[in-house]
Amino acid sequence: MTDETVVIHTDGGCRPNPGPGGWGAVLRLREHVREMCGGEAGRTSNNRMELTAPIMALEALTRPAMVHLYTDSTYVRNGITKWVHGWERNGWLTAAKEPVKNVDLWQRLQIACAQNHVEWFWVKGHSGVADNELADRLATRGLQAAIAASIVRL
Repeated sequence: MTDETVVIHTDGGCRPNPGPGGWGAVLRLREHVREMCGGEAGRTSNNRMELTAPIMALEALTRPAMVHLYTDSTYVRNGITKWVHGWERNGWLTAAKEPVKNVDLWQRLQIACAQNHVEWFWVKGHSGVADNELADRLATRGLQAAIAASIVRL
């Protein structure tokens, strides 16, 4: 890791799953910190929110960067580092010849990754890693804000 490495922690979730969801991301470059969050008041899934968090964080970068991206989702980490190239090669079908779930987000994440040099790391959720805990709180904030905004529109 260099002084120019952007460190990103992401999290996402729903209450209940499926249901309304939120995502959060913490981006650090040297002493600079950016917190991001958002959500969907309608029916979404934990996996969609876990995917949305790194997408939004990577898309927020203003120039290509070296990125260390931490997620507590093995689905996201394994998907982007192991499975996505096979899915793409197979016409976005799984090994069981079923359509890949969340293909729209996987494709968007591929594009965001291609614009940067991203190294992926898994971190155990709720294990005391400060920025992972902050990303979790931001995801909850995003969920709550999405629900509140939907109530105001009624």
